[in-house]
Amino acid sequence: MKKNLLIGAASLIVSIPTFAGDYLTNTNQNAAFLRMIARGASIDVDGVYSNPAGLAFLPEDGFHLSLTGQSAYQTREILATSPLWTLDGNTTERYYKGTASAPIIPSFHGAYKKDKWVISASFSITGGGGKASFDNGLPMFDALAIGGIYTNAQLTGLVGKPVTPDMYEINSAMDGKQYIYGVQLGVSYRFNNWLSAFIGGRMNYVKSGYEGYLKAQMKEEFGGMALTNLELDCDQSGWGLTPIIGLDAKLGRWNLAAKYEFQTNLNIENKTNKLEVPVGTPEAVIKPYADGEQTPSDIPAFLSVAAGYEILPTLRASVEYHFFDDKRAGMLNDRQKTLKHGTHEYLAGIEWDVIKYLTISGGFQKTNYGLSDDFQTDTSFYCSSYSLGFGARARLNDALSLDIAYFWTTYDDYTKTSANYNGTGMPGTDVYSRTNKVFGLSLNYHF
Repeated sequence: MKKNLLIGAASLIVSIPTFAGDYLTNTNQNAAFLRMIARGASIDVDGVYSNPAGLAFLPEDGFHLSLTGQSAYQTREILATSPLWTLDGNTTERYYKGTASAPIIPSFHGAYKKDKWVISASFSITGGGGKASFDNGLPMFDALAIGGIYTNAQLTGLVGKPVTPDMYEINSAMDGKQYIYGVQLGVSYRFNNWLSAFIGGRMNYVKSGYEGYLKAQMKEEFGGMALTNLELDCDQSGWGLTPIIGLDAKLGRWNLAAKYEFQTNLNIENKTNKLEVPVGTPEAVIKPYADGEQTPSDIPAFLSVAAGYEILPTLRASVEYHFFDDKRAGMLNDRQKTLKHGTHEYLAGIEWDVIKYLTISGGFQKTNYGLSDDFQTDTSFYCSSYSLGFGARARLNDALSLDIAYFWTTYDDYTKTSANYNGTGMPGTDVYSRTNKVFGLSLNYHF
C-alpha cells in the first residue's frame, strides 16, 4: 500500500491537463484549431504547428504572424465505493473532486515566405500547461490511512469492534503542476505547383512539480495514536528534441497533408525538497523519488494525416486522423506496457465565409485511448472522449484578423473494480470522470 501511494504521487507528473491531444501532447496550439478542430490540411499561419509543409502554398510572400492566448478549466472526479470506508461490512461511497486550471496558455507562430521557401518558428506549451489540486485528498490516500488506523485499533484493544469514521481523523491533499515548453524551427520548400515538404524540430523543456501529504490518527478517546504520516515535495525538469517531417499535396480542390513527429526521448530529474514516508518503507520504493534521480517521460511519436476539400469558394471541409505511439514511449515503471494500444483520434471540421470579412466554423474530435485498469491511477487517470468546437474569424482589414473560439469535451466514465482495493485486501470500485472547457483568441497579422 505504501508503494502504491508513492508510485501514484509520482505519476502526477503526467496527469496535469493536456486539453486536446495525447497524454503528453497538446494539439490545441491556436484558436483556429478550437473553432474548426481538423486543421491538419490548413494552409494558414496556424499550419506552423498543424501542417508546416503546407506553408509553402501560402498565397503571399512576407511575414505571417499569430499570437494566441487560451484559458482552460478541467474537473476530475472519483466516486469510490468500498466497505473499507467504515470497516463494519457496509459498502459506502466517497466522492473526490480535483480541479485543474490554466488561466493563460500562450503560443506564438511565425513564418517568412519567399517564393518557394518558408522559414517557420513557434513557441508554445506543447504539453501540460496547468495546475491540478485535490484539496480533500484521494481514495488511495484514505485507503493507506484507514489501513493504518485499523492496525492501531488492533493495538489499542478495539479488535472485534467496528472502526467507524467518527473514530479517526484524516488530513490529506495533493497538488501538481506541469509545463512542457516547446520551441520549434523548420524549413518548408515547394518543389512544384502541387507538392511541398517540411523538415524541422522542436526543443522541449519540462518543468513540473508536485506536493502532497497524508496525516492520519485515531481520536484521543480511541487511543490517539498517529500511524500514518507521508509528505512529498518534489520539482522535476528535463529536456528532449523532437525531429519533425511533413508533406503537402495540393491537387485542385483537394489538399492532402501529413506530418510525423518522432518520439522524444526525455528523462526528468528530481529536485526533492522533502520526502517523508512511513517507517519500514523499502529503500527500493523510496529511491526513484530521491533527490537527483531520473525517470523516463518520453513524448510519443505522433502521426497526422489530413484531407481538405473546397466545396465552394466560400465553403471548406476537412477530415483528419491522429495516432500517438504511446506503447513505445517510456514511462515511470514501464507503465506504458499496461496500455492496450496507442491513442487514436478522428477529427472533422467545416468553415464558411459568410461575408468577405467574417468566417464561421465548427468541428468534432473523437479520442480513443488504449486504457487498462493497471494504467489508471487516482493521480493520473484518463477517459476516452469526444470534443466539439466552434468559433469565427473576423478580418479586421486585409492584413489583420482575429480568431475567437470555444471548445469543450465530453468524457466517458471509466470504471475500475478491484478485489484488492488499493492494496487493502478489501474489494472496491472507482468511477473516474472528467470535464474540460477551453476558450481561445488568436491575433493574426501579415506583412
